[in-house]
Amino acid sequence: MQYSYLGKSGLKVSRICLGTMNFGPATDEKEAFRIMDAALDAGVNFFDTANIYGWGENSGLTEEIIGRWFNQGGGRREKVVLATKVYGSMHDDTDGPNNEAGLSAYKIRRHLEGSLRRLQTDHIELYQMHHVDPSISWDELWGSFENAVHQGKIGYVGSSNFAAWQIAIAQSEAKNRHFLGLVSEQHKYSLNCRLPELEVLPAAKELGLGVIPWSPLDGGLLGRNALQKLEGTRSGGIAGRIEQQQTQLEDFAALCRDLGEPQDTVALAWVAANPAVTAPIIGPRTLEQFETALKCLEVTLDEAVLKRLDEIFPGPGGHAPNAYAW
Repeated sequence: MQYSYLGKSGLKVSRICLGTMNFGPATDEKEAFRIMDAALDAGVNFFDTANIYGWGENSGLTEEIIGRWFNQGGGRREKVVLATKVYGSMHDDTDGPNNEAGLSAYKIRRHLEGSLRRLQTDHIELYQMHHVDPSISWDELWGSFENAVHQGKIGYVGSSNFAAWQIAIAQSEAKNRHFLGLVSEQHKYSLNCRLPELEVLPAAKELGLGVIPWSPLDGGLLGRNALQKLEGTRSGGIAGRIEQQQTQLEDFAALCRDLGEPQDTVALAWVAANPAVTAPIIGPRTLEQFETALKCLEVTLDEAVLKRLDEIFPGPGGHAPNAYAW
């Protein structure tokens, strides 16, 4: 396994991050345990989750599954760099307006305690804001996270779904408080979603944040079986998206056949190769999917392949403002 520092921190994480969003809703506990055990065996030490995973009335279920896996012992907790998130509403809250989505100091404190309880641990290495909350001041936000760090409940703070300018303000406000600030940004990024190249990726690289891409296969659109999902249906969901981009996906599949690699492996390898990226998040539903995803780190894409991928999936044209000005 390859490892990298998480942004400007001294924390080393695997170049693949195990996403756990499917644990509970799509993957039963037994299979989730098998995947997490296999991850440790493969050297994957970076696990990502969120308090709302499990969704709706089952929000918190994914954290509970991970907590029960930790509770088996065998050094599982000590070997994992654990990341979770806060922002959304949890079904077990009954406090009215303070259960609305957001990042108040009240909510951060309460939901951090809930995550620690479900995860059966006393600390979380990376605590991430799942979304921006423009109604909360940075004095309130950084005060809350500073307290959690000082109490030993979290090690580092990350953001998710932030714009580049919001990251810049966050880091400026943290610097004014002599606080480390953000060490990572979790952002949607893939061959089919390259807008972050315009500002978010260069800003993160300049400010010392590791980028953790979510949906690197764009919801399965870049997977090896995507084109097969058109068979028998032409409406809605991923089938509708595949139909709209059928020519692109066929060209991509042809390139991957020439390389002798499946589409998902190439798509993951492309994301992982970006120098701003720390680790793409893989979200396997099965152990087989996990084992397949690991192969992306063994694939090197040469300049000719990268050029062809740019032709199939054009990006924004580079960084701002050069991409649209001079």
